[in-house]
Amino acid sequence: MASNRKQINIMDESRSVSKTILLLAWPVFVEQIFSTLVSFADTAMVGSLGATATASISISNSPIFLLNGIIMALGVGVTALVARAAGAGDQELVKKLMRHAMMVILYIGLPITLVTASLSRLIPLWMGAGEDILDMATQYNLIVSFGRLFNLAAMVLNSAFRGYGDTKTPMKLNLMMNIINVIGNYLLINPTRIISVFGFEFTMPGAGWGVNGAAVATAIGMLCAGLMAFKNALSHKNPYRIAFETRRDFLPDKMLSKQIFRISFPAMLERICMSSSGIFVTSSIAMLGTISIAANSLSLSAESLSYMPAFAFQTAITTLVGQALGAEKPQLAEKFVHTTMRIGVIVMCFTGLGLYLFASNIIGVFTPDQEVIQMASECLRLMALIQPIQVAAWIFSGVLRGSGDTSVNFYISAATNWGIRTLFSVLAIRAFGLDLYATYIVMMVEIVARLLLLYLRYRTGKWKTVMNKIGV
Repeated sequence: MASNRKQINIMDESRSVSKTILLLAWPVFVEQIFSTLVSFADTAMVGSLGATATASISISNSPIFLLNGIIMALGVGVTALVARAAGAGDQELVKKLMRHAMMVILYIGLPITLVTASLSRLIPLWMGAGEDILDMATQYNLIVSFGRLFNLAAMVLNSAFRGYGDTKTPMKLNLMMNIINVIGNYLLINPTRIISVFGFEFTMPGAGWGVNGAAVATAIGMLCAGLMAFKNALSHKNPYRIAFETRRDFLPDKMLSKQIFRISFPAMLERICMSSSGIFVTSSIAMLGTISIAANSLSLSAESLSYMPAFAFQTAITTLVGQALGAEKPQLAEKFVHTTMRIGVIVMCFTGLGLYLFASNIIGVFTPDQEVIQMASECLRLMALIQPIQVAAWIFSGVLRGSGDTSVNFYISAATNWGIRTLFSVLAIRAFGLDLYATYIVMMVEIVARLLLLYLRYRTGKWKTVMNKIGV
């Protein structure tokens, strides 16, 4: 197999397991740090316009995540199969899977983009947006839709890159997208104004477009990230480069398509389950008013601090398990799991402590509204308590994804998200008249239940042979 300095030889057992995990995880971690910091800056810039502006952007998040989840689910299948092929040393199969990733963008990503654009007003309306935010939410959704296809392209191609061990390229692409986003926000949200730095004053140009400026900046960032993902996939420096040399290369391989679908479909149902659950919960929270909508959005944004290491460990273990099983080394896969779990839980204990102690300070970065700060801070402190348990659930979920055991992931998500989170959150607000805090208590219970079920599945060991049953 051709070498590439971006890749890590995961099967090199002369290196310690911990080092292999960290080598694979650190680019994802850095990616998440910058993504989260930029998200903070983005939210803070919009938050400075008031709770109405924040609510107008966040009200459509759950339905958009639902549609994006289709591509994310297909990315799960691509990652699992690419990792297994790379672990087995089958370079040509990896290239075939890369071509299929491009087809996913064209045949599925484009329709999703058109759907979100056509529903730009109906989505916030369905979510219960009031007259005070409906027009702003509509304009934001419509503008962002111009960059959505490129965002989806980056998502699915990054899934393939990570599958064969290249976590640095997705990191660079996301850094670029987020830097463009925050610079664009700064220039497009605010009007031209006088800035004072160390006693020196100068005029900072600005468009003064408010929420629309944030949308334009986001769309431009998505566009650039998607174009760079295509460039990397087609680069001659990439040993797995996509090459469309004959007419046959544009046609999907029936067997590969079936394998991707069999792994991705349960993951797609899982995403739909989780996102639709979020829609019901968010629409119920909308009944509590603009302050609760804003507080919920900011609390979840702040909690994304914990997603930085958690997503890094989940991404790493997905690739590690996939490649280890592809190389027919199930015992090595178990080593990766146990070590990743130990590192992840220790890291998340410290992360949870930070979230708890500095909750008000973190939320205060987003908004000057004291009522929103108080409510969001209390919600964030509740979630801080559950961080070690949450990362453990993420890691076990990553194990099942990397092994192709996505059906069980779906069943567990459906049982916990709908049977616990959605049911009891909706009842808490609509039937018993409870406030936002009740939904967070329910969320904590759901995470504990999900971890327990995922662990029980892991203990059976059946995840090691799932791929064999689908002919991979």
